[in-house]
Amino acid sequence: MHSLPTSQGLAEAQHKRGGRLRMLMVLAACAAPVLASYFTFYVVQPSGRAYADLIVPTVDLPATLHLQDLQGKPVAADSLKGQWLLTLVQEGGCDEACERRFFLQRQLREMLGKERDKVDKLWLLPEDSPLPRPELLKALSQGVAVTILRAPRAELQAWLKPAEGQTLQDHVFLVDPMGRWMLRAPPQPDPSKLKGDLNRLLKANAGWDKEGR
Repeated sequence: MHSLPTSQGLAEAQHKRGGRLRMLMVLAACAAPVLASYFTFYVVQPSGRAYADLIVPTVDLPATLHLQDLQGKPVAADSLKGQWLLTLVQEGGCDEACERRFFLQRQLREMLGKERDKVDKLWLLPEDSPLPRPELLKALSQGVAVTILRAPRAELQAWLKPAEGQTLQDHVFLVDPMGRWMLRAPPQPDPSKLKGDLNRLLKANAGWDKEGR
């Protein structure tokens, strides 16, 4: 025969259930703006179809991505979170086409106007690639500098994917503040059309995305 639960035991059980319910409500409240914004962009799409390729499902930034700065100091992958990232994967021996992509990266950020402080510029440099020329590094440090990080080529290829028939170098990739790759620009994109996608994303996330990292 089992003993009946005491009033104290019932009270403790109710208290535990209430605590779990409050925790779930807090988590739901935190996640709701993010889920709503992505639903708006991916499903409702109030301004029509996206110009760039939407990555569905999004691809998380690998926590084990081995990043280093140009001095060889390890950089935690999670340190990239907190800002939108206009991301390029380019070789160190940057040619004319590569330089045009960096100009596009800078142009896109500036075109966002007052929203540009939510966006960082990132260059992912395969670690087996030569170091960039000093004059290029100087140019990329002007104004809001491009963050340059080296990573194993295989790890970059495992995370970011080019469109069919293209290479990683051909694209601008957009990573959201949670570290999720979610947009891929076509090669030689129209800046004004790509800006439209960026504006829609930033507007959709205005409720939870804050300026500054």
